[in-house]
Amino acid sequence: MSEPRKILVTSALPYANGSIHLGHMVEYIQTDMWVRFQKMRGNQCYYVCADDTHGSAIMLLAEKRGITPEALIDGVWAEHSTDFADFMVEFDNYYSTHSPENRELSAEIYRRLREAGYIATRSVTQYFDPEKQMFLADRFIKGTCPECNAEDQYGDNCEKCGATYAPTELKNPRSAVSGATPVLRDSEHFFFRLTAFQQMLQQWTRSGTLQEPVANKLAEWLDSGLQDWDISRDAPYFGFEIPDAPGKYFYVWLDAPVGYMASFKNLCAKRPELDFDSFWKEGSEAELYHFIGKDIVNFHALFWPAMLEGAGYRKPTAVNVHGYLTVNGQKMSKSRGTFIKARTYLDHLSPEYLRYYYASKLGRGVDDLDMNLDDFVQKVNSDLVGKVVNIASRCAGFVHKGNGGRLVAENAAPELAAQFQAAAPSIAEAYEARDFARAMREIMALADRANAWIAECAPWSLARQEGQQAAVQAICATGINLFRQLVIFLKPVLPNLARDAEAFLNEPALEWAGHTKWLADHQLNPFKALMTRIEPAKVEAMVEASRESLAAAPAAPTGNGELAADPLAAEIDFDAFAAVDLRVAKILKAEAVEGADKLLRLTLDIGDEQRNVFSGIKSAYPDPSALEGRLTMMIANLKPRKMRFGVSEGMVLAAGPGGSEIYLLSPDSGAKPGQRIK
Repeated sequence: MSEPRKILVTSALPYANGSIHLGHMVEYIQTDMWVRFQKMRGNQCYYVCADDTHGSAIMLLAEKRGITPEALIDGVWAEHSTDFADFMVEFDNYYSTHSPENRELSAEIYRRLREAGYIATRSVTQYFDPEKQMFLADRFIKGTCPECNAEDQYGDNCEKCGATYAPTELKNPRSAVSGATPVLRDSEHFFFRLTAFQQMLQQWTRSGTLQEPVANKLAEWLDSGLQDWDISRDAPYFGFEIPDAPGKYFYVWLDAPVGYMASFKNLCAKRPELDFDSFWKEGSEAELYHFIGKDIVNFHALFWPAMLEGAGYRKPTAVNVHGYLTVNGQKMSKSRGTFIKARTYLDHLSPEYLRYYYASKLGRGVDDLDMNLDDFVQKVNSDLVGKVVNIASRCAGFVHKGNGGRLVAENAAPELAAQFQAAAPSIAEAYEARDFARAMREIMALADRANAWIAECAPWSLARQEGQQAAVQAICATGINLFRQLVIFLKPVLPNLARDAEAFLNEPALEWAGHTKWLADHQLNPFKALMTRIEPAKVEAMVEASRESLAAAPAAPTGNGELAADPLAAEIDFDAFAAVDLRVAKILKAEAVEGADKLLRLTLDIGDEQRNVFSGIKSAYPDPSALEGRLTMMIANLKPRKMRFGVSEGMVLAAGPGGSEIYLLSPDSGAKPGQRIK
């Protein structure tokens, strides 16, 4: 028998500025399934992770909430940990990047890189927010795209035309933090000489460590020539100060992956039998696997292996990349109720439903996973309740009623039992390759055969015939044994079902090798329902609970500087609210604005005068003339704003997530232009 493998597994570190949602869970569930499979096979497998806690976004969000960054990340860590535990994601250690181990390791790696000549310094000119007194990352700058003139674009790329550019090329730049016009300032920055690792990375990315589409994507970066990587940020910044450089901090993406090492080092301190160096030193025979989303490939498959190489540590055995989650074929949407937080899901449905559905959809590629809610209900009910659990519920009653719950020794279907045995290597191979969908297909094919055989034998009919009790017991004992084997094959995906099945089967924890065992002359415990069907009403309730209006949601910075919805805006007093002059307006004319992708020019009648208003609702009203004659509501005392296309003299009110889902608000019937809304 071969020696157990030594395996260390990580998932990407969730950023500590928001809740876990079902998109995140695609990664953690698949990692957990793979780790559970390895442990069932008897391998020494350890799964570590941590909250990613540093950066300007954390600092700014904590400031907005009136708390310290430490208080913010502590609260988020508790929430994340609970959500993961309730989804049965079983980490050996869940830690934080804001830890003494991470500070020590990040500084050590930096010093090793500096001593080896891989750190350079040079002056960088970048935007500075004069109000917040801080340098601005690219994603904290917004303005007009220099290529297509789309407004409200970030400082590094345009979401409208896809152009990439330097922040200094952005037209009419403004700080996304304070709204102030940024100014250019010089600052000394530290750079990791990624260019020195070009040849190593070209070989490593083609060595089988990555899926081929990922390696092909990275080849585009490598073929165009790598650039040195800016690893420093100026104060104020929440993170680790760079050794010997007061006021300079490690960029969050430098210490974040080091957090994998730090979490494992923390685990080693808790488990004396573990040795940190035996997993991380150069030449280690242990295996190291990262599970990540396709949006952070460059950090994990270019910057990270180069850092490890330069600092004298081992590189990953493989980086396993997955796609995004869509719901009902579209991006997750708060307005549609499909942006579903992990806790909202858990408030309505069993975590094992989602674990199985993801498993049934996850291949080893990088394609996006679509969660069709109707298919979700049908698949779980059909496969888990209608096929797997159905076998046990069909047979258990006859065993308890006819033989006191004791399984007879006879195998009534030796050929079928042999097929189950023969399928185990292929299912194991699929798990090992992370082709969970294939594993689920093969397992459900076995369940179909077992159900078909039981239906053909019809023990419920035989039980009514005199002299057939022995046959009934043989059929049902065989059915229970086939069910047991299915549970073993499904245990990495459905640990709760496996635990309850183990109690019913009166067995200790089932291991993978146990699929060769046959329960004969074995006492069962009373049977209890192992799983119930999903009620569509519960899915509908979950969606409704997740539905949010984005119209009034203020912006808060996320992990990469992107702006995300924050549930609470700063309070205003009643006098400030009462100062808003909200009027009924009649749309006299609506027309597209030449040279603007999003804008309509509206001529509004507000009773005693007409106003010209520009509104970014073009995507929802491709035929602007259809709006003419309609009543809407506008803020009449908003300060006029000079735009490239003219002056906008107010603002109309609309709601919706964007795109075609924007809806102009209308007053009740009977309203007249110019009426003030109170």
